[in-house]
Amino acid sequence: QVQLVESGGGLVQAGGSLRLSCAVSGSIFSVNRMGWYRQAPGKQRELVAAFSRGGSPNYADSVKGRFTIYRDNGENTVYLQMNSLKPEDTAVYYCNTNPIPGPWGQGTQVTVSS
Repeated sequence: QVQLVESGGGLVQAGGSLRLSCAVSGSIFSVNRMGWYRQAPGKQRELVAAFSRGGSPNYADSVKGRFTIYRDNGENTVYLQMNSLKPEDTAVYYCNTNPIPGPWGQGTQVTVSS
């Protein structure tokens, strides 16, 4: 059973940066197929960054050029570096497998003030 523990969220001013971490444990795991999702209040959960089957990162248009997904295979950890944050990035961020997510972790709240 895969366990996902997200951390690193917080309150930041617009233009600031945060780095999210996702510690992954359990079976049936590959950091190469992990992604970061987010869910803003009143909106559906969306995929913002993920590794493709070949291992290259893909990003939603809304975060391209500002967010970077990377991984530490030895630590089974996936990161999301978020720069130039905007108020519209405010959401709960989750990591999960991609393209088919499994059970969700608790997520980490990111709040960007204007």
